[in-house]
Amino acid sequence: MFEIINDTDKNILELDFLNNYIKYVVNKLDINDAIFNIIFVSDEKIHEINKTYRGVDRVTDVISFALEDGEDIKNNPIRVLGDIYIAIDVAYLQAEEYGHSKIREVCFLATHGLLHLLGYDHMNEDDEKIMFDKQREILDGYEVFR
Repeated sequence: MFEIINDTDKNILELDFLNNYIKYVVNKLDINDAIFNIIFVSDEKIHEINKTYRGVDRVTDVISFALEDGEDIKNNPIRVLGDIYIAIDVAYLQAEEYGHSKIREVCFLATHGLLHLLGYDHMNEDDEKIMFDKQREILDGYEVFR
C-alpha cells in the first residue's frame, strides 16, 4: 500500500500516471504487505530536509527515509518501508535538462527512491550497476523511456 501526497501548491499533472506506474512497480518487485509514501515538496522544503537530516545545505531532487533499518521490524507482519520526498520543480528542471518528459523524470525519481527504501544503494560501482540496471529494467518494462 502506498500513498502519493502533493505537499506543494502546484497542480502535478503526472499523479494519475505515477499512481498506475507505482502499482506496476510494487507488483514487479513483489512488494507485499508494505506501506510507503511518495511526497512531492517544494525546493525550500527538500532543502530544509536535506540540511536537517543529511547535513547537506542544498536543494536535491529526491530523498528517501528508509524505516526498515532497525532489528525490531522483523516481527512486524506489515513492512513500513518509509517516505520518498521528491522536489517537483527540480524534477521538472531535470526533465528539461535531460531532454525527456516530466513523467519519465517523476517516475525515475520515485523508482530510485523506492529502491533505496528496499535497501539498494549506489555507494560503489558494483552496487551502482545493480541499482541502475534495476531502475532501467523497471522503467523500460512500463515503457517509460528516455
